[in-house]
Amino acid sequence: MVTSKVSVKTQEKLRYLEDRWDDRVAATLDPAELLRYRSNLLGSDLRITNFGGGNTSSKLRDSDPLSGEQKDVLWIKGSGGDIGSIQRKGFATLYLEKLLSLTSRYKGVQLEDEIVEMYPLCAFGNNPVAASIDTPLHGYLPFQHIDHLHPDWGIALAAAANGREKMEEFNRTYDHALVWLPWQRPGFELAMMLRDAVKQAPGCDGVVLGGHGLFTWGATQRECYVNTLTIIDQLGQFVTDHVGRKGPRIFGGAKHKTLDNHREAALKIFAFIRGRASAKQRWIGHFNDLPEILKFVNSNDAAALAHLGTSCPDHFIRTKIRPLYVEWEPKPELSGLHEQFEKALTKYREEYSSYYKSFATPDSPKIRDANPTVVLVPGIGMFSFGKNKTEARITGEFYTNAVHVMEGASALGTSTSKPGELPQAGPAAKTDAFSVHTNYVALPPSEAFRIEYWALEEAKIRRQPPEKELSRQICLVVGGGNGIGRESVLLASQRGAHVVVADKDLESAKSVTAEAQKLSGKETAVAVAIDIRDRASIANALRESIAAFGGLDIIINTAAIFPSSADGQISDAQWALTLDINVTANHRLLEESTRLLKEQNLNASVVLVSSANAVVPKRGSEAYDVSKAAVNHLVREFAISLSPLVRVNGISPATVVKGSTMFPRDRVIASLKKYAIPFRDSASDDELRSALADFYAQRTLTHQPIDPQDCAAAILFLAGPQSRCTTGHLIPVDGGLTEAFLR
Repeated sequence: MVTSKVSVKTQEKLRYLEDRWDDRVAATLDPAELLRYRSNLLGSDLRITNFGGGNTSSKLRDSDPLSGEQKDVLWIKGSGGDIGSIQRKGFATLYLEKLLSLTSRYKGVQLEDEIVEMYPLCAFGNNPVAASIDTPLHGYLPFQHIDHLHPDWGIALAAAANGREKMEEFNRTYDHALVWLPWQRPGFELAMMLRDAVKQAPGCDGVVLGGHGLFTWGATQRECYVNTLTIIDQLGQFVTDHVGRKGPRIFGGAKHKTLDNHREAALKIFAFIRGRASAKQRWIGHFNDLPEILKFVNSNDAAALAHLGTSCPDHFIRTKIRPLYVEWEPKPELSGLHEQFEKALTKYREEYSSYYKSFATPDSPKIRDANPTVVLVPGIGMFSFGKNKTEARITGEFYTNAVHVMEGASALGTSTSKPGELPQAGPAAKTDAFSVHTNYVALPPSEAFRIEYWALEEAKIRRQPPEKELSRQICLVVGGGNGIGRESVLLASQRGAHVVVADKDLESAKSVTAEAQKLSGKETAVAVAIDIRDRASIANALRESIAAFGGLDIIINTAAIFPSSADGQISDAQWALTLDINVTANHRLLEESTRLLKEQNLNASVVLVSSANAVVPKRGSEAYDVSKAAVNHLVREFAISLSPLVRVNGISPATVVKGSTMFPRDRVIASLKKYAIPFRDSASDDELRSALADFYAQRTLTHQPIDPQDCAAAILFLAGPQSRCTTGHLIPVDGGLTEAFLR
């Protein structure tokens, strides 16, 4: 094992971070589990590193599975992992000796990616976890336990035009011995630079990578954790003190004020922004109005800093090279915002296309979506987008990190600061390749491209599992708390949709939402209350859909009632209520949704639930039958009026007893008596429903009871891409009910 003397620091009192190490827990863990424990602790605080960012490693002794000899093994976070949630199985393991021998195969920085193909040949224990691009950075540093993290405070120093000078001031102030390296893309060349820098600075206790991040280490897991925590916290003290001195002058001071109604304004504009940003591929959205975001978007320097782009590679992989900043004078009525956004979006797409053409080579991956994933609007806040809600939120968190970095780097500047020769400049990029604004140094576009369109990043993308049929789709299910609605929610979730479970019974909606979240993740489903007899309630449910995910792609309504009475007579009030809920409410729902769907300007789908009763008249169910006949025609009317953007279809099930709120125990018993079907008074509700469902099934060609899942399958077929050329139609789900055959 290669070792080196580590400058051991006694733990200073932390001002911002918390020492979460528990010796009682640590004492129960083997060395590999201690690495997992240390990693999880570091990843539990976003001030230490962003989601999925950074890397942790340990060099451990283990028995070679072939020879039985003790070998030095590098344990390191696998490619694409997140240290906050990583488990033991998420670490790559490599023979350290084999990894270090790769220097003999290294042909120089132009061919450094060839080395990556050799990492699997160094794998220990037949471990299939792909090794991170950071692997040699950890392997060639002569320390047993290493943390490479991206704390905002550390990157602020790394992205400052006077970063090296300020690092030396930090070292003097806090008795550290950090060393500086200029910008170099992660890879084998950077590993060689790190190795040499540490060798030339014996006693150093950390490395600042220009424009990138921080390396720290320790002789034990605990020492490594303490050193990392202490240095990051002290960097926080150092940077925050500078920010405090700058006060309201940070970012050039305020240019705009946050609108008093900025959250309501965000909901009014969100679907429009999502629709335009989804021109190539659909996005799920997230809104952020944290104080630091509002301070930034309202500042004088926001436009210039936003256009420079981010510094840390981990940031712009999600946020793209830069966000879209909308030059707009905030007004409560939002006048001019749509036009200014369209203008900014056109320019953004042109610049992104030019950026790609400027740096692409014949073997570069094809150009990716030229639309932004981060949109900044003065007076309102930040909209961020991703393929799912979690990615959308994390993208916003990454740009929040970038704002912190720009704030810190700007604050570190002084009146005497002169950019001159930038400390970030080195073999990879000279000073004139970098752009600077208020002491903040952005990564050169050429280097940004080398990260964003890196073949290794492309390989990481291709390793991700394929998206599901309804991925990136937002589905509102009205009546989602029970029966057909519940099954539609669960099937939509299984197929990748983000679901809004809407029901008059909010508790039932919450219960189904919890089921959906177990299927597809906590951030993929929300519950809302809705009363489809009330336009205000519908409008509120739509607002909550926008607030949760940014828009709406699929609307499903399964809510309906079947009127009944003890004497079989339906009152005028019952008749009116049945038509209001079963027919007029559908009209209200779609009319209220039309503005949203038009604003979004994306293809959408609507599915309404009718009934076989719409074409099969029955004694005693006139109100219900007439209402469903009206629904059939409503489907056709809306298919015409909402075309070509929105498809409108429906299903016509025969009687669905299982799980239906229209079949309470008393109605089931009444039906059993009506058809002279024997039953026991002590029978459970489910037993009674099953007996009635079996009776109805015998009247069909298939003799199969109609299950809510059968209806959900038909609904989701109509809602999804497999029926993209179908609109204005109703699919029977009736088991083969001959009375309902088309005629």
